[in-house]
Amino acid sequence: MVNMTTALPALAQAAETKPTPTLNSGDTAWMLTSTVLVLMMTIPGLALFYSGMVRKKNALATVMQSFAAACLLSIVWMVVGYSIAFGDGGALNAYMGGFEKMFLASIGKESLQGTIPESVFATFQMTFAIITPALIAGAVADRMKFSSFLVFITLWLIFVYAPICHWVWGGGFLGKDGVLDFAGGTVVHINSGIAGLVAALVLGRRRGYGAENMAPHNLVYTAMGAAFLWVGWFGFNAGSAAAANDSAGMAMLVTQIAAAAAALAWMFSEWMTHGKPSILGIASGAVAGLVAITPAAGFVDPKGALVLGLAAGVVCFIASTGIKRALGYDDSLDVFGIHGIGGIVGALLTGVFAVEAIGGTKGVLEGNVGQLWIQFYGIVATIVWCAVATFVILMIIRVTMGLRVDEQTEVEGLDIRLHGEVVP
Repeated sequence: MVNMTTALPALAQAAETKPTPTLNSGDTAWMLTSTVLVLMMTIPGLALFYSGMVRKKNALATVMQSFAAACLLSIVWMVVGYSIAFGDGGALNAYMGGFEKMFLASIGKESLQGTIPESVFATFQMTFAIITPALIAGAVADRMKFSSFLVFITLWLIFVYAPICHWVWGGGFLGKDGVLDFAGGTVVHINSGIAGLVAALVLGRRRGYGAENMAPHNLVYTAMGAAFLWVGWFGFNAGSAAAANDSAGMAMLVTQIAAAAAALAWMFSEWMTHGKPSILGIASGAVAGLVAITPAAGFVDPKGALVLGLAAGVVCFIASTGIKRALGYDDSLDVFGIHGIGGIVGALLTGVFAVEAIGGTKGVLEGNVGQLWIQFYGIVATIVWCAVATFVILMIIRVTMGLRVDEQTEVEGLDIRLHGEVVP
């Protein structure tokens, strides 16, 4: 039995010595910078990356999806998304946050999240909430109605992204059960990749798929977009340390190593398979490496990042070419092959290569075999909820307003038929 006459003074002393959260200007400056970098990943990064890969008649429609997502999802995040992700859900807190933070009601000028203003934290997380649904657009490029896309990403953020974000980062069950996800392997990439696959299957193939030439119309745009994504990813990963510290520095280093290794692995895989290395291949490989290192960035050392990047480059190349052709699904811009598969590879290998001295948790190589099972459990939970909820949302939209443009619109192009504009 505890002797309360000695325990109470000790508790009082601990309460007195517990540091009060204070604003750190260095951490705040880094997080302001990181927020801008992550927003740059969607506009212009993703907008350019995707628009260059579609046919010319759909280039503006693809840019429009990214740009509109940045606008619409900022408001959805403000109204309810942030509250579901980072609010207190009470009895349901293991699965979702509450609604006390709706319209960012609890955020004042002096509100802190650790050592940074909560306003900065909420905006940083907003940029993640923007790019994740926007990624799904690549799977349904050339054929989804713009109005339906807007409704879909709104519902998807509320019912898929925000709850899974809460599970991992907001005090939910996956984070408490020990799933390692430093910057979004489950929350962002597996989530968007699975949603992209489900959406591609529900909408069906593009007209002429397999018979018509659907080659990218401007790979310069795609390469520029990939470059913006790569640079912005330092905000994505190193920014997830939420401070200007040694964790941010290591996250930055391993991000660069994994991206470079994956780009080379994809390039050489393509070179050996098809006889020529392509700019689309090396750019796709870099993105695959960035995806895979995302969950691991705060937990692995440079050697682990190198192996992880090489594995991601090869596996994502196979998934986006041979496996995709064999199964016959039309994921237009390989959202599942790069983000879904890359996220799964990264999440699993985080459990293998996690280093206690880096992130405080041992991986398989340091004797903690159980971490691999925990990572697998997090992947499965994410896949199941994302797949089911995404399918339900899509079916509701299909029944109420339709998902796909008509045949004439698809043939003439979404640019002119949906937006009244064309690329000259």
